[in-house]
Amino acid sequence: MTTNSRRGRNNQPDNFLGAFISNLQKRFPDLLPPIVAILIFLLIWQLFTLSPESTMPGPIKVFQESWTKIWWPFAYPDREGTAKGLFWQIWASLQRVGIGYSLAAIVGVTAGVFIGVNPFLFKALDPLFQLLRTIPPLAWLPIALAAIQKSEPSAIFVIFITSIWPILMNTIVGVQQIPQDYKNVARVLRLSQQKYFLKVVLPAAVPYIFTGLRIGIGLAWLAIVAAEMITGGVGIGYFMFDSYNVGKTSDIIVALVYVGVVGLLLDRAVAFIGTKVIPEDNK
Repeated sequence: MTTNSRRGRNNQPDNFLGAFISNLQKRFPDLLPPIVAILIFLLIWQLFTLSPESTMPGPIKVFQESWTKIWWPFAYPDREGTAKGLFWQIWASLQRVGIGYSLAAIVGVTAGVFIGVNPFLFKALDPLFQLLRTIPPLAWLPIALAAIQKSEPSAIFVIFITSIWPILMNTIVGVQQIPQDYKNVARVLRLSQQKYFLKVVLPAAVPYIFTGLRIGIGLAWLAIVAAEMITGGVGIGYFMFDSYNVGKTSDIIVALVYVGVVGLLLDRAVAFIGTKVIPEDNK
């Protein structure tokens, strides 16, 4: 009796933990696998940094050294440069990405539609586009700084020139992929140019356009981090570069997590808008 009683009490925590995990898996079937994967990743990371010769901090050390950056991202909004909290660094970068990416979307979609419906323009400009789109984003920064002489518009230009190519090229392809039957119906109905663009071209090309927009926002976010490391001022890219200069590796890792989370949210936001805009027949 005494042995069975002890065994029952000893099994109680296991049963409780098992029931909790089972209940969690039933309520959130897609949540448990990524949590387990993250915990395993953190464990492996911690094990690789246990050596005294390791120059990289483990997750426990990152949390201990940079807990203020993790829990107080809204701190010091009135301070200058890298003294602001991480939210304000991200906010400054997002504003630059917002301006550059919006300009690229407007120019890319507009130009892509006109080039896509005009075979002569496409044949004339496609070789130039194929050449320019292979240039790395940071290669444009010295040209922008030399031409504009200011770091802020130069960073926005790098965002623009980086994100416009996937938007432009996907829009051109989308317009060129319009079925011939659609064009024949438009001719039979004698649609005006305006109605042809609004009723035929845009609905048919919008899946390709959003594919380009989704690729473009990812490239824009990648480019702004790299550009800000050179242009300086405030921004998550310069914050990481400044942290490297003063030896705060833990702050760099925390900033990397913020960059990854924001990049994922931007990608999901564009994809969500696409699901609402793209017609059901074209999904």
